[in-house]
Amino acid sequence: MKILITGSNGFLAKNLIFNLKEINNIELILFSKKNSLNQLKSKLKKADFIFHLAGVNRPDDKEEFISGNKGLTDFITKTLIELNKKTPLLFSSSIQVELNNDYGNSKKEAEKIIKDYSNFTGAPIFIYRLTNIFGKWSKPNYNSVIATWCHNIANDKPIKVDNPNSELSLVYVDDVIKSFIEKISFNKKIETQSSHLYEIDRVYKKSLKDIKNLLMSFKESRKSLLVEKVGSGFERALYSTFLSYLPIDNFTYELKGYSDTRGTFYEIIRTIDSGQFSVSTSAPGVTRGNHYHHSKNEKFLVVKGEALIELRHIVNNEKISYNVNDKKMIVIEMIPGYTHKITNIGNDEMILLLWANECFDDNEPDTFQLEV
Repeated sequence: MKILITGSNGFLAKNLIFNLKEINNIELILFSKKNSLNQLKSKLKKADFIFHLAGVNRPDDKEEFISGNKGLTDFITKTLIELNKKTPLLFSSSIQVELNNDYGNSKKEAEKIIKDYSNFTGAPIFIYRLTNIFGKWSKPNYNSVIATWCHNIANDKPIKVDNPNSELSLVYVDDVIKSFIEKISFNKKIETQSSHLYEIDRVYKKSLKDIKNLLMSFKESRKSLLVEKVGSGFERALYSTFLSYLPIDNFTYELKGYSDTRGTFYEIIRTIDSGQFSVSTSAPGVTRGNHYHHSKNEKFLVVKGEALIELRHIVNNEKISYNVNDKKMIVIEMIPGYTHKITNIGNDEMILLLWANECFDDNEPDTFQLEV
């Protein structure tokens, strides 16, 4: 299938292009401002599906709204009709069609042109009235407030918040792209929605205050190691977006740890509600631990070297031991009520990866010294 994408240098198109490249048997045909209308006509002749993403939203002259949004759309549809084609067309419109402004009016006129094309040819069309898209590769000070804030915060620049309680409706670029790609396999035997309007299933409603606080916490986490719940939902999407704006010379950050003759210990990540990850090294013959916890529990994984892990029940003195090494990845549970220790019994440095179900708190460490 040959797929034409207009506005191929834009934020939305860049994300779409790389997703489409991951699909077999798709040939991309790209159109940008660098191409002429004659070149566009040639590309339209080849296309089996069109993503019409080109548009003007911040011109120097408002007349560019008409030429960039209405004019280009008119050229595309008229050319398709001249070529006697019924090419499915997906159009990225805007919620601003509901507002009385130059940009919204130009998008509304483009929508009408596309609907007329569908009514005349019977071609499937898909119109998305998008709102506040955010994600990687969005242009700061142009596409969205999130792009601007991510860029500024990642680069130690100030941000401006006029009304912290103002709420935005937001869609994540990956969700937009997923919905777009689903339309390629649209079954022509099934009628489209009569309005030809389609929505993104997942819309986030967030205040500027909430967005700012999350972004600041992402930046601070590189020092505090405390990471928000970034595994799902809006937090996942915003965290991914924020990271994409880090300067290329600032992808790393140094951990602060402890070092002595025994080895080293570093905290890696602290979580909001699922404990922390740490790593330690031990020289040959070194023993660590000899303590117990009432409620805290830990998981030990030796990723380099060889170790003897010993536990003793603090009431009945029952003992258990494990000889582990990096040849087999075995996780050992440190059970509450058991004093425990780990000894490097190899000839080289031993590296231990640890997880604890709670972050260490100096005021309530739940750690009590007792020989195994």
